[in-house]
Amino acid sequence: MTLRNILLGATMLCAATTPAIAFAQDAAPADDTATAADVTDYGNDIIVTASKRSQTLQDTPVAVSVTSAAALEESQIRDLIDLQSSVPSLRVSQLQSSANTNFIIRGFGNGANNAGIEPSVGVFIDGVYRSRSAAQIGDLPNVERIEVLRGPQSTLFGKNASAGVISIVTQKPQFEFGGSAEVTYGNYDAITVKGDVTGPISDTVAFSIGGSYNRRDGYAQDLKLGTDVNDRNRWGVRGQLLFEPTDALSIRLIGDYDKIDENCCIAGNVIAGPTVAITDALAGGTSVDRENPFSYDVYNNFLSTNEIENYGGSAQIDYDLGNMALTSITAYRKVQADTNQDSDFTSADLIGEKSDNVGIDTFTQEIRLTSDFDGPLNFLIGGYYFNEKVDQQSAIKFGTQFRPYASALISAASQGAFNVAQLEAVMSAANGTNYSGQFFRAGDGLDEAYKMKNEAFSIFGTVDFEVTDRLTLTLGGNYTKDRKRFSTNVVSSDVFSGIDLTATGGRALTQQFVSTQVGGILGVPGGMASAAQVQAFAQAQPAAFQQIATIGTQFGATNAGLTTAQAGADNDPFTVGNPLLALTPLQFLPPFLNVPNAVESGKTNDGDFSYSVRAAYELTDTVNVYATYATGFKASSINLSRDSRPTAGDLPAIISGGLGLPNLTSGSRFADPEESTVYEFGLKGQWDVAAVNVAVFKQSIKGFQSNVFTGTGFALANAGKQSTFGIEFDGSVRPVAGLNLTLAATYLDAKYDSFVASAFGDISGSTPAGIPELSMSIGGTYTHEFAGGTKAIAHIDYAYESPTQIIEGLSGFGSNAEGIRIAQQFKREVNSLNASFTIRLTNGLDVGVWGRNLTNAQYLTTIFPAVAQAGSVSGYPSQPRTYGGTIRYKF
Repeated sequence: MTLRNILLGATMLCAATTPAIAFAQDAAPADDTATAADVTDYGNDIIVTASKRSQTLQDTPVAVSVTSAAALEESQIRDLIDLQSSVPSLRVSQLQSSANTNFIIRGFGNGANNAGIEPSVGVFIDGVYRSRSAAQIGDLPNVERIEVLRGPQSTLFGKNASAGVISIVTQKPQFEFGGSAEVTYGNYDAITVKGDVTGPISDTVAFSIGGSYNRRDGYAQDLKLGTDVNDRNRWGVRGQLLFEPTDALSIRLIGDYDKIDENCCIAGNVIAGPTVAITDALAGGTSVDRENPFSYDVYNNFLSTNEIENYGGSAQIDYDLGNMALTSITAYRKVQADTNQDSDFTSADLIGEKSDNVGIDTFTQEIRLTSDFDGPLNFLIGGYYFNEKVDQQSAIKFGTQFRPYASALISAASQGAFNVAQLEAVMSAANGTNYSGQFFRAGDGLDEAYKMKNEAFSIFGTVDFEVTDRLTLTLGGNYTKDRKRFSTNVVSSDVFSGIDLTATGGRALTQQFVSTQVGGILGVPGGMASAAQVQAFAQAQPAAFQQIATIGTQFGATNAGLTTAQAGADNDPFTVGNPLLALTPLQFLPPFLNVPNAVESGKTNDGDFSYSVRAAYELTDTVNVYATYATGFKASSINLSRDSRPTAGDLPAIISGGLGLPNLTSGSRFADPEESTVYEFGLKGQWDVAAVNVAVFKQSIKGFQSNVFTGTGFALANAGKQSTFGIEFDGSVRPVAGLNLTLAATYLDAKYDSFVASAFGDISGSTPAGIPELSMSIGGTYTHEFAGGTKAIAHIDYAYESPTQIIEGLSGFGSNAEGIRIAQQFKREVNSLNASFTIRLTNGLDVGVWGRNLTNAQYLTTIFPAVAQAGSVSGYPSQPRTYGGTIRYKF
């Protein structure tokens, strides 16, 4: 769809019934029984804290979308993954485990799945930064609203907000007794129970406590193990105390604990490569619905597990100094995640273990002083301190069938000339080491330990100057200092991955291979031709000899396929190429050069000053405009994965210093900082029956930290520059009493201005994967009030994303160009319909039914190369249709 069509459609909607969105869509009202349509009463101001001040949405000169508690209930938004159906600029995906959630705003974002990489989109709950976030926000009791701030927010948020912020605000304890209880039952035997109670303890102390239990059978089936998978099993509690000893002092204490114990996440077969026949034979002839991940039928040899604990506490102190206010937020959080996954995603026992045990301890302290003067000048100044420790223990080990699997691959590639046992014999003779029975042993692999400590502080502030009653200028700044220290202790017990195939062993195999092939043709007794016989054969039958030489190419060897002239140039018939090099894909667990070492310090030290300049002008009492230039910053990220390798610049010094290891190649230990900029113009209008918000922007990130999942680890690299031109349109209208219509649409034109050293070579000028050109959400809520006050509430919303390439490229297809070509065949297009219908009685009882993804839209969230299965591709399928009924009681 073209930009012209987008603008035309938006204009027509304004003229006819005017748009809608989560934007003007409500803040939680005092009346808990209100609906989203009630709240979108444009005579009522929507209060947000996007600028760390309590302001109306209309007066907040920031591109921010707001979703209220009422909208969350009616849309059945149960976690942050569902939130993207209401906020098109936001994209959320859950990949390898229940703990890994990736957030993208305006096409920018990364993180979550690699413990050393913090997200570019910061997530805050009640002002507390969550450096790693599971997508279970919907389980929080008493969510008041969710604010999604788009674009760099570094000047007001102390840590990693270079692409935007998601701020979840929960309701404070109340001094009036009340609460709610909710029970939901849905398909896949889904049961959700939530409840909360709040009330006074004394005249100055109030409390609230809430909890949730969320269980569901898996929507996929493991036909090998005979059980359902991708289930849900989680629970949590959250308690608060509010002390208000005086009118000026408020102290809010929050403590929470939640637990996840689930089987997640399935990956379906997307491309069935040449290894499929081997894995099927090893698994006893298992038949899977090939290249159809939406069958939700998988075959694994053990269940993946996710055991995650997430807990912490915070203390917020607010002190009113009259014309100034002081706020302090102190918090500690702990995340402990233990996961194990059948990473080959087959019923053959290839990868017997791919476990991760990650512990993250985070302490944060924020303090800020905000003025509220009657004059034209006001300010906000604050400081932020961050201290985090990451301790990760990981392992990837061969299963019981990897050795016969590798033997079958070697035999197929060598046209039956070799298997693993013969390979061991040749290598033993060549290297003078007994390798018998040592290649690809069950239980061998990598044992990994990573540690990282991150300490950062920032000083931030803004100054507002009212030039006139209608014009306000704002300057903002943030100085951040970020230091990281990291160390690794990774040990490989994979014997084969520790052998240099370009050395003697490769030559020995070449000799045996060529001698066997030529000897067979000549009928030499014993089957092995001598060097002289090979040389004579090459001269007498060059075509036949050339065919033997190109066998190495069938292996995939990079120096194979020599011409006859090249082969005989040095009178050595065995320089026809090294077919052993074709086996390098089986060396995916090589010896690891640990950090720190004599060349690599294992430290980063970053500093940056980010700033913003904004002008906000009130055109009329109902229409505001603003223009912003802002910069943002995210510090260096660390590659805490088995793909962590020295940089190309450090590798020569490592080799010359005697630190080189067999098969050591360059890669990335860390990625340099991100620096973002945005030029933005916005318009906000709010009338009695309608609201509209438009933002036009050009946003770019220099050094964008690209984090590509390789199947067993991550390729981390800095793009030179990624930029996006975009238009965001949010609006709502009430054409008749009781009916509220909403529209949110985002147009993005994104590209890599420069990305020379990507995981797939130079992709400068291309469109970054995963960023749809057009995304939109259209919704409507109709409320009918019967005599006596009973209400019937019907809600429907539709989410759309235009087709977009899922990933930039894939490995395992011979070359970067071929990997990119294969990846371009896979597009994601989203068409999702959600609806609900609720009867709300006057006694506080709600009874409703709901459905999400009613059209059963199917799309892949991402794809990746299958582990040790060159030519095969796996992918994560979207969730199928879900529906159910809810009974809710508020008192």
